[in-house]
Amino acid sequence: MNRRKNGTPLVQSRPARLAMAAVVLAATGALTVTFVSSGGKGTADAATSLDQFVKIENVAPNVQNPKPAAGGSTGRFTVDCGTNGNGKFSPDNPVAQPGIRNGAEHVHDFVGNLAITANSSNADLDASGTTCRNGDKSSYFWPVVRIDKTVRSGNQVQQALAQTQPMVVCPSVGKRLRAVPTGARTTVDRLLAELDRQQAAANQRMTTSRGRIDAAFNRQVIESLRARRAAMIKEISTTVTAAGGNQPGLVSLVECDISYDDMHARMPGATHRASVKAAQAANPRIQCPSVRDKLPGVPAGALAEVNRNLDELDRQISEANERLVTSRGQGGPAFVDNAILGPLRAKRTAVLDRIAIAIGRQAARPQGLDAFATCTLDQAPGASAAPSSAPTAAALPDPQGPNLELPGNTGGIVRPAQVLIEYRGNPVSKVVPMPKFLRALTGDAKPTSRGPANARATWSCSGFADRLSDKYPICPAGSQVQRVQDFPGCWDGRNIDSDNHRNHVAFADRATGACPQGFQAIPQLRITVAYDIARDVQVKGQYALDSFPEENHNPFSDHNDFVNVNSAQTMQRIATCINKGKNCS
Repeated sequence: MNRRKNGTPLVQSRPARLAMAAVVLAATGALTVTFVSSGGKGTADAATSLDQFVKIENVAPNVQNPKPAAGGSTGRFTVDCGTNGNGKFSPDNPVAQPGIRNGAEHVHDFVGNLAITANSSNADLDASGTTCRNGDKSSYFWPVVRIDKTVRSGNQVQQALAQTQPMVVCPSVGKRLRAVPTGARTTVDRLLAELDRQQAAANQRMTTSRGRIDAAFNRQVIESLRARRAAMIKEISTTVTAAGGNQPGLVSLVECDISYDDMHARMPGATHRASVKAAQAANPRIQCPSVRDKLPGVPAGALAEVNRNLDELDRQISEANERLVTSRGQGGPAFVDNAILGPLRAKRTAVLDRIAIAIGRQAARPQGLDAFATCTLDQAPGASAAPSSAPTAAALPDPQGPNLELPGNTGGIVRPAQVLIEYRGNPVSKVVPMPKFLRALTGDAKPTSRGPANARATWSCSGFADRLSDKYPICPAGSQVQRVQDFPGCWDGRNIDSDNHRNHVAFADRATGACPQGFQAIPQLRITVAYDIARDVQVKGQYALDSFPEENHNPFSDHNDFVNVNSAQTMQRIATCINKGKNCS
């Protein structure tokens, strides 16, 4: 890195930095970032640096639209799911980090499915209500945008990183298992312990990265761990199946991540005001003790009944979370306790008793399950997050206050003015319906700590559909700030998820629109989120994306996630409309 005479680093423009990064990667296979401020920008003015804002007129047209061929599908199906008027905000990411509470370390807008959290099962999603007018129960979610007019020192971010130990965070497999047959329990426990050892070994490797970000090393650690976890998790599934059980969907739990969440605790403002009231926090969540990892081996004759009751426990939590969204502002301070938590405790007690009885008919009845009946609200005054599956030096606090702030992600949330959800065709082929419960994501929330390979330019302004920027746009008067997020439009024809949450889907060729070999075209999801942001706020660089701490509002970290919970009939109707070249809703 070039330095001034006093030893401080020279600040480069972002294109120059990316070009230099590409040279370093090509030459050495490694990219090390030792200073992170404003998404790696090195300045210290406001919410992000002014060099990360660009007049949209100065962005060259760059959007390619392949010309449709004779066999293409040119229709479009739009869905109206609102603009998150219910205030369903959450730092969970149920697609990229299933089972990890507060895993995103920043807040998402959610539209569509009302019940979804990091722990939701497919059955929970299917039983949920929705904000979508056509009954679509799919979940669509993206990081919020905030306006923050305060000035923050970039040195604060540098100092926080210098004291931070990166940690490997993995989904808990034990807490997501279905009932484990008695004959498989010992082997499964051994394999779960091996998963813990693998994660601990990966964390030991990460000690060499204290105080710095090395994207190439991070990928090496995660990819090595992923391969070993995939083999171990497959063995768990095989072991359970051989003993008469069933463990679908475990591939979603393979991927781990590198977390810098300790930076939150080391940033100014990390201690939330103790006076914050729970009623102020939008969309609190129900937190219940896990049960699946507390059960002994289950006799073969009781497996089906125990699994039904475990699913019922999940459904009850999802129902309670949905009620929190739809009943906001109702009743007095005791409303949640009396109308939601109290009835939930009674229902859980009954289900836990049924589980104990089912096991007790054929083996020793498990004792003490009723201790797991009581649930709590996770955004009480002064509450802090329970530790994720990997401990960190300081617990990440829950978002609190009327602005749902986390340290480093501060300011008032900008509600979208419009959200356009559309399913589009493929220029060279017909589309097949998406499978139900397909998971998909677009963009990359961590281009600094994982590298930019999966990151995508998403920013634009209304009236400028021919161009997308990887910087925050400054729009002409009367034009809205937009985020245009295209999802992969090709599917492998078999899987609803993959071990890295990406390999089961693919983007079509930018020039031709053709899917890669072995993939078939599906309705291609595009989500356009538009905001009315005052132009002086744009010009002053005072609006920014919520992000992971090491990204520090990097506009190139924009991303969007999706779980398809359309019924088979609705998805067939979507595909038929697109294939016939119609515009439907």
